[in-house]
Amino acid sequence: MSEQITLQLQQRSVRGTNASRRLRRVEHMIPGVLYGEAGDTQSVMISDVEFGKALQEESFFSQVLNAELDGEQIPTVVKDLQRHPASNRVLHFDLLRISEDNEIQVSVPLHFLNEETCIGVKLGGGNIARSITELEIRCLPKHLPEYIEVDLAEVEAGQTIHLSDLSLPEGVEFLHATDHVHDSPVVSITTRRGGKVDEDEEDADEGDEEQEAA
Repeated sequence: MSEQITLQLQQRSVRGTNASRRLRRVEHMIPGVLYGEAGDTQSVMISDVEFGKALQEESFFSQVLNAELDGEQIPTVVKDLQRHPASNRVLHFDLLRISEDNEIQVSVPLHFLNEETCIGVKLGGGNIARSITELEIRCLPKHLPEYIEVDLAEVEAGQTIHLSDLSLPEGVEFLHATDHVHDSPVVSITTRRGGKVDEDEEDADEGDEEQEAA
């Protein structure tokens, strides 16, 4: 379990595009909003250095963040980040207040285990093809996992793991249905293309070796 991330927020009195641009360029602050749970929407800001450091943690998007504002400790989750299309720099953030009694909807990363020892790769010569790297879930804050594990140890070449094959932690459910229509593939072990051609080439090589031996 990762250490809880704390964000030191400050009240933001200025609003608008020009004001936000000045905050980022001159004061090195990132503007944002804090909203939800029957509270007023508050305009806030945070140091770009502090926010950038927090972003380096994989669990940033999949844990309850402790937002400190005017001496108050506020449990929150990230709901949205706006980034610059060219530099990918964060321009604005949205934080949602949460309570322990209400479910939240978030995306959590998938951790693929035993890739090196996967049967389909090690013995079948296949390749790992990931279709999904994060998963949208619904749960109470106390059940929020930092990630969901996908064990590839026994997956054979040509086999696909679907959403319905995943084991979710207690109290966690998929945000969307996983029936036969929506049961999306998560990861596959693909077989090498041109298998028949490879076999023909092997036969030809064996024939050459026999002729040389003769």
